[in-house]
Amino acid sequence: MDNFLRYFIADIGQLFHDFINIFSAVFQFLFRLVNFPGRMEIIQESTGEFTTLEWIMLLIANLALIALIIIAIVFLVKLLKRLFRFRVPVQKYDELKKQVQQMQKDLLRANYEKDRLLSMRMEMLGGDASKEFLDDKDGEEIDHDSNRNTMDKPPVDPLESRFFRLTTVDNQFKSPDYVVPTYETEITLPEFCARFRLYAASQLHLYYDIRLLRHFIAALGAARIVILQGISGTGKTSLPYAFGKFVQNDSTVVSVQPAWRERTELYGYFNEFTKKYTETDFLKAIYEANFKRDPHIVILDEMNIARVEYYFAEMLSILEMPRQEEWKIDVVTAMWDNDPVHIKEGKLQIPNTTWFVGTINNDDSTFAVADKVYDRAIPIDLDSRAAVFDEGTAEPIYITADRLNELFDQAKAQYTVSDENMRKLEEMNEYLINNFKLAFGNRIMKQLKDYVPCYMGCGGTEIEAIDFMVAKKVLRKFESLNLGYMKDELTRFSTYLDKQFGKNTMAICKDYVEYLKKMN
Repeated sequence: MDNFLRYFIADIGQLFHDFINIFSAVFQFLFRLVNFPGRMEIIQESTGEFTTLEWIMLLIANLALIALIIIAIVFLVKLLKRLFRFRVPVQKYDELKKQVQQMQKDLLRANYEKDRLLSMRMEMLGGDASKEFLDDKDGEEIDHDSNRNTMDKPPVDPLESRFFRLTTVDNQFKSPDYVVPTYETEITLPEFCARFRLYAASQLHLYYDIRLLRHFIAALGAARIVILQGISGTGKTSLPYAFGKFVQNDSTVVSVQPAWRERTELYGYFNEFTKKYTETDFLKAIYEANFKRDPHIVILDEMNIARVEYYFAEMLSILEMPRQEEWKIDVVTAMWDNDPVHIKEGKLQIPNTTWFVGTINNDDSTFAVADKVYDRAIPIDLDSRAAVFDEGTAEPIYITADRLNELFDQAKAQYTVSDENMRKLEEMNEYLINNFKLAFGNRIMKQLKDYVPCYMGCGGTEIEAIDFMVAKKVLRKFESLNLGYMKDELTRFSTYLDKQFGKNTMAICKDYVEYLKKMN
């Protein structure tokens, strides 16, 4: 025991002694600092034979000491303020936590009320047709057996689910008040375009040239992504909006923000703090489309105000999948028992009822759209408004996306690009490779073979469709070339178009060539 005591005093005791000396030294420093009488005695004893320079040095030394003390006091006060600023009593912290939770519940209730009001508004717009049942003798029978196993589940309280808005959609379609409308089955593509044009003019006061509508409808048959571009105020957003009103399934408008850079801007994300999923309008629109068979358009308004290839890259890849069953979005990594019925294995299916329409303003405030986006989409220019006309009225229709896709398939089977025009296109491809180092590419040729029949099925001509596709999909790539040194080549290409397809036949292509010549 004595040996341990000697060790303890020699080692641990010395450490405690040195630790106490720290506070003793601080106390001695403060005592000496404020002991002005003692310091004055030292100054009197030391300054008996001071010269003028030494008196000045004494003054400077004491002023420096005073400045150091003031700086130390200010620093200490600021440090204490910062420490006490972030110190929240436990009781007050609990109160703040309850307030945050209540605000989150209020926000969820507000979203629920908004969705309910929108649903009521849709019912009022639908009129009496929305009250007809599926077994009407003139209606098209829709099989919903695939949804019965999930829709039989009892309703989930949206406040108890991490997906508030999607669960609200589930409950809406589980409600006995929801009925499927009666769909038209006899309409043709030319009638569809003509009625759409009259409906937009008579009911919405939006006026469109019939060729523009043919291009738009045919684009839906050739691609899942359509780009409407042009100057502001030409009706880029109103066209898909009017389409939604015409088919009585309102288009969803998603306003792109300049800060968008990743997928979560579109699909949302799971908040680990609140244990809730932050749901976006984009996600809700795709989810709700899984319940309906109506054509549905999601509008990405001003899509190039941010870089499209950043936030939309995953969607571009998904829609490239050859099988529609593979069009799935990863939403969550693990499933919960009360998750929405159409989220399966953490994924959400993109149904074949959905198309994406992006609007683009061509000005200096936006980003250039990458080729990978243009290559997968059908771009349509809206540079002017059609003249006002009064050719009669038309009512909206109910049509399934399956029926619309069936009309597109019928057009592709009935109309094909003629062998002569295919030969001319192949020769043009060789001409472009030799003179401009540009080529059609397999994707463009596939889109052209799908687009031309759909456009002809809408009532247009084969050469009009070819002219449109060559101008929008091939000649657009000319903008990446150094056109300042290629005016002569462009003039010869315009002559080549007249020789190959007939004089003034490829009007859109020739106008675009003239635009390229003026651009530089």
